[in-house]
Amino acid sequence: MIASGLRVHDVMKAKQVARPSRARAAVRVPWRAASNEEEARAYLQSRLVVFSSLMFWSFTALLAFLTLLYRLYPALEPANNDTIFAFAGCGLVILAVIWRRYLVRRPLAMPLLNGIDAFYAGGTGVILAAASYLSVDFRPAPYACVLYGCFMVLTRATVVPSSGPRTAVVSGLAMAPYVPAAALIATQGEFDLPATALVCAVFLIGLVVAALAAAGSQTTYGLRKHVTAAMQLGQYTLDRKIGEGGMGVVYHARHALLRRPTAIKLLLPERVGAGMLDRFEREVQHMSQLTHPNTVAVFDYGRSPDGIFYYAMEYLGGVDLERLVHTHGAQPVDRVINILVQVCGALHEAHTSKIIHRDIKPANIILCERGAMVDVAKVVDFGLVKEITTDTGTSTQVILGTPSYVAPEAITDPEQLGSAADLYALGLVGYFLLTGKRVFEGKTAIDICIQHVRSVPVPPSQATATHVSSILDDVIMRCLSKIPTERPSAAALAAQLRAIAPAGDWPEAEATAWWAAFHAREEATQAASSNPTMTITVDVGDRGKLLER
Repeated sequence: MIASGLRVHDVMKAKQVARPSRARAAVRVPWRAASNEEEARAYLQSRLVVFSSLMFWSFTALLAFLTLLYRLYPALEPANNDTIFAFAGCGLVILAVIWRRYLVRRPLAMPLLNGIDAFYAGGTGVILAAASYLSVDFRPAPYACVLYGCFMVLTRATVVPSSGPRTAVVSGLAMAPYVPAAALIATQGEFDLPATALVCAVFLIGLVVAALAAAGSQTTYGLRKHVTAAMQLGQYTLDRKIGEGGMGVVYHARHALLRRPTAIKLLLPERVGAGMLDRFEREVQHMSQLTHPNTVAVFDYGRSPDGIFYYAMEYLGGVDLERLVHTHGAQPVDRVINILVQVCGALHEAHTSKIIHRDIKPANIILCERGAMVDVAKVVDFGLVKEITTDTGTSTQVILGTPSYVAPEAITDPEQLGSAADLYALGLVGYFLLTGKRVFEGKTAIDICIQHVRSVPVPPSQATATHVSSILDDVIMRCLSKIPTERPSAAALAAQLRAIAPAGDWPEAEATAWWAAFHAREEATQAASSNPTMTITVDVGDRGKLLER
């Protein structure tokens, strides 16, 4: 029986499902110290959004102040004020269009972002310099225009990531228009300073402001380079974030010497809990010894000084079975059998090594290509499980598994959980692949768990319009037996599945064409994605202590 206090702590898993993009020539990006071109582009665009907002509202505030000032004191209004406001209004409209229609809504290429940054500087400088010339009859106006120009240059140096030389050039574009404007003002002979003094003063102000902005940007740029250089986790450099779940974060990483793609999973102790983190660490030590081709290869593991546990594994370019069914529906029988046989191989080695997965489910099986072979299944996340707890009033009992794929004995007697629980879960996975449905559905996790203990599943042949043979029906139903000893072992299940006659519904040519179309869609999705990536600094902890455990 299950106590009424049963509850589920939902824990999301981050999965690597994207196909690695083809290698591209390295492009030097002068804007910031970034681990890759896409990260630099996304970060620059996000900062230009912030800069656009600051400029728009600051210039809007200036125009609102001047409008109120001239209404209260009409005598102060310059003769060319209508022209000045027309120029300023056009500038604000252009700024708003670039900001709201392009920068916010769609990813822009790096050259276009470079151009927008330079256009902001040059355009703002031209409009403010023209306004200073046109408003010369209101003596404070030229000073205010130069002051606002300086504010804009220094704000850009703070907000927009850029190297010192680049900032010097862009700042020069912003301040340069003031020099000819000062010369034109000086020719009128009505300003406070002599012509030469006025032009030299404006030139010096522009030079000093550009130098200060460049120095500030160079300092920030240098700090970012130091941070990037420190982004080392052993021999791995964390590149971009792949995903994030309830237990931690997954990053794409590069090895210092090897060229193999790598994924780094970081488990955060505040999300997982010290007890589970210790258990998982011990399990990964054993898992790193697994060599079956259908088990994800673990390259490295350890702890950082901050208590973050990590492990490095092979980077899988493919799709997990959960996403496969949700996107493409129930799968052909031959394909399902092939996947199940491969997973059986991975589980057989693990069970022989006294390792129980505990969380076999579609999301923890990745389908990918390896060595020109299609439909290669990889089992991931050994030991990364959800907790279902029962509160008896005196103690808390922990049940390992995910509600839709948990074995009955994990609920009724979790202390006696054995390898048969993985076979029950694998039967549920096969059922899901064949029918596109879970064996049991319920409004709550408790409902589902109770059905696993009490309810008899409907055979897969009765839950789908696809033809499922009676032999395959029987194999799946034996896996779903409530009694662990009645389920086949992983090796026995693989043998039973291989003995089933092929249905002929998943020929090799069709499988190859499916993967070609899949990769094309994935590459198109990656190209259109504008999600910024994240990095993290991690140092290697004391590996010797780990090996002593």
